[in-house]
Amino acid sequence: MKKTLLIFFLAMAFGCKSKKETVLKPVEPKITKLAVVEVSPEVKEKAYDLGRRVLMTCNISKFKPFNNTEATPSVIQNMTKERLTKTCLKFRLKYGDFRDLELVEIYKNAADKSTVFRYKALYEKKIANKELRLTMNEQNQVSSIKSLDWVDSYQKEKKPGPAAK
Repeated sequence: MKKTLLIFFLAMAFGCKSKKETVLKPVEPKITKLAVVEVSPEVKEKAYDLGRRVLMTCNISKFKPFNNTEATPSVIQNMTKERLTKTCLKFRLKYGDFRDLELVEIYKNAADKSTVFRYKALYEKKIANKELRLTMNEQNQVSSIKSLDWVDSYQKEKKPGPAAK
């Protein structure tokens, strides 16, 4: 009889537990790929012109600094002729003259409302396999610009930074 009562109370204790159903909210992706036609031609042209201007510095050794309508203060501060010259020397020796930029993809970051342009940088030597990644903020100012080794799929940056590399 005691065993029956014990089993009965245990069954009641475990059976009466309320189960919490957690409803998982769908996680909205922070970075989404945009179709090239979704971005206005003016913004695409501005991004292309600014990115090309930086890389053309390697060919002509003259850099026209960004102004406040073109870039954020941190990019303006970090984009110095000395830094560009140092990078350009490495690139020219390894890849030859810079030729052009080819727009490959555009991404929208919902968290900070920035737009990321991925360009394939074309150089004289065919071994060159470089990406120019240019990020523009909501005001269409360059908020970061960097050169990376090209990979076919978009790699989210681990640590975003305004400095040019």
